[in-house]
Amino acid sequence: MTAPHPREFYIQGITRSGRAFRPSDWAERLAGALSSFRPGGVQSGPGARIGYSPYCVPRVIEGVKCVLVNEALRDIEPMAWDFVMNFARDNELRVLEVAGKGRRP
Repeated sequence: MTAPHPREFYIQGITRSGRAFRPSDWAERLAGALSSFRPGGVQSGPGARIGYSPYCVPRVIEGVKCVLVNEALRDIEPMAWDFVMNFARDNELRVLEVAGKGRRP
């Protein structure tokens, strides 16, 4: 029996009241704060690179800024998972589960 793939969620830059969330770079800031959470941990030295974590990535979907969050982050660092989900809740942002196949590990 294979383990199920972690679920993925979109945090949309639209509040529950339908307003656009500000500042306009919120998605990049949130993903940047979680950029150190990577498969295999933080890398240093000549092979290290700057970039977003595959567990928390900014996206634009149908013209709306979003952050794609992979549930695997919860297993790697529960406090990071709580941080990103509490951010969404505290700012009344919409959170939707990604449906269908094509989920990343």
